[in-house]
Amino acid sequence: AVILKRKAFELAEGTEAEKEFMLIDAIERLTPEVFREVKGSDKPICANVDLYSGFVYNMLGIPQDLFTPLFAVARMAGWAAHRMEEQLTGGRIIRPAYKAVAKRREYTSISER
Repeated sequence: AVILKRKAFELAEGTEAEKEFMLIDAIERLTPEVFREVKGSDKPICANVDLYSGFVYNMLGIPQDLFTPLFAVARMAGWAAHRMEEQLTGGRIIRPAYKAVAKRREYTSISER
């Protein structure tokens, strides 16, 4: 979501769509606070890529009729992997946050391992 958000801003900056981008950005920023107040939970909540994907598709001039097929095609491998993961973990649904929490490490090529 972070990379697509950056691209969405680049596409919107200086255009009429910049106001719409700012609205989506405000929704992303304020939703965790609203959820804390309403649900009483400090559980982290992260926007997923779809918050910005429709906006970017629109900015690129892609017809709305293609939004759903693009959504589905982009996720088919992930859906299949998620279903296999559910089978292996006893049906537990896992939704990871979009931010990495591990420390950055240098890549070591296979020949050096």
